[in-house]
Amino acid sequence: MIEPADAPPRRVGVVVNPLAGLGGAVGLKGSDGPGIVQEALARGARPGAGGRAAAALKMLAGTSATVVTAAGAMGADACRAAGLDATTVFTPTPGVTGAAETRAAVARFLDEGVDLILFAGGDGTARDIAAIVGTRVPLVGIPAGVKMYSGVFAVSPVHAGQLAARLLSGDPAAGRTREAEILDIDEDSLRRGRPATRLFGYGRVPLDGAIQPVKAAMPVSEDAETAALCRVLARAMQPDVLHIVGPGSTMQGLLAAMGIEGTLLGVDLVRDGTLVAADVGEADILAHLDARAGMGAMRAHARIHVGIIGGNGCLFGRGNQPISAQVLARIGPSNVTAVAPPSKLATIGPQGLFVDTGDPDVDRQFAGYLRIETAPGRSTVMRVRG
Repeated sequence: MIEPADAPPRRVGVVVNPLAGLGGAVGLKGSDGPGIVQEALARGARPGAGGRAAAALKMLAGTSATVVTAAGAMGADACRAAGLDATTVFTPTPGVTGAAETRAAVARFLDEGVDLILFAGGDGTARDIAAIVGTRVPLVGIPAGVKMYSGVFAVSPVHAGQLAARLLSGDPAAGRTREAEILDIDEDSLRRGRPATRLFGYGRVPLDGAIQPVKAAMPVSEDAETAALCRVLARAMQPDVLHIVGPGSTMQGLLAAMGIEGTLLGVDLVRDGTLVAADVGEADILAHLDARAGMGAMRAHARIHVGIIGGNGCLFGRGNQPISAQVLARIGPSNVTAVAPPSKLATIGPQGLFVDTGDPDVDRQFAGYLRIETAPGRSTVMRVRG
């Protein structure tokens, strides 16, 4: 249901899940679950949620909003990095930044009378906030997790900050709101290749193109045509090239066409029709690229194959974080093969596709127009936002 524009929000609550997305680039597909944070750190993961939050918060410079936040890494650090004056109204137990602390922080924000909650995290963080807030206060999610299927996230941190700034300026178009689905997926099932997304509730978000659509599913009727396309693409894969194959059912079909049992929700490496490495992280990909660097021009010896998230429209930055900004910069946009059936593209709408790698320079490099393979002998071109 679409709600009319409210009075411009002047009091904003900012909360950050500092561990959000920690497992993405290292191939762990999330940060939830016992021992996952420790495993991610052991694999060399670098926390990035605070930096993504700061990138969004910089867009609030010059607004007249009062910012309230949680202490330290849960918000105050990002506000300080963005040059914002913020009042700390919640202090977590030292060293603890989990779900209970997020819920307690936003409950305190409601006591403070906030008109908007700007948060950095993933679907789990959105669930925690919606459990307390419901649809009483508009939410804008700064994407910092791995999955981000929910309809409360902006397409990038900068888009989140710009949208919040428009709300604070009293832009009546940005002030209109609607209810959006809060979705999450069981990460244990995800890591076993059996994803199960569930609806957990609704939040209220601005009715604005800066908010990403909810992920859409592909109808079974297109399975046969997509399988035929995958067979065509498999036969066309160049020899002596490192093929980086992204996650998802379409890419699984591409691997199956080569007789390879791939990783449904991970990134796999293939060369000459053989699986070189399965379920890799960013460091693994870079190591393989380094090993091939002496064989000639790098961009002639590696190619990325990726599916597109229906509805959502994300090309890079949602669920395929091992194909990181550093990987993309080394391979370049001319060496990307994108595959999606027409039904998925139909759910994306006029906003087109987008890239959100966390590196604005790389995002801009991959912006423009991209040819997408849709069926045997057929393709289309779509705009990509950086």
